[in-house]
Amino acid sequence: MNSVKVGLVQTSCVEDKEVNLVNAVVQIEKLAAQGAKIICLQELFASLYFCQTEDCKQFSLSEPVKGPTVERLQKVAQKNQVVLIVPFFEKRTEGIYHNSSVVIDADGSVLDLYRKMHIPDDPNFYEKFYFTPGDLGFRAVQTRYAKIG
Repeated sequence: MNSVKVGLVQTSCVEDKEVNLVNAVVQIEKLAAQGAKIICLQELFASLYFCQTEDCKQFSLSEPVKGPTVERLQKVAQKNQVVLIVPFFEKRTEGIYHNSSVVIDADGSVLDLYRKMHIPDDPNFYEKFYFTPGDLGFRAVQTRYAKIG
């Protein structure tokens, strides 16, 4: 049986989305240099965790699947020949937003989109204010290095 080295990125975030994205790229490149072939970023890595308040201004953090964050990380995946799992605040259309993630293969192609299905609504966690439950189910996808889901 073949083994695949997996890397996980967990960082402190700041308000500036660009700073968080640059930090994530630095961490991806470090893990790739250490031999990681599949790298997963933390949930909503591009911003501070904003779901502890209900604030309509936070919807400005959202972007479509073919938005700047995913497109930038497609290039990073291809450059480093790694598979990336990239969580992001998806704007599906006006008024419909998801807590989503894409799987980007080592050639930079987007293989799959997952939309979080079970949205918590607990004290101090107002995710239902921001996110519509996912509608794509649970799938496994074959990447260059392994089948993941």
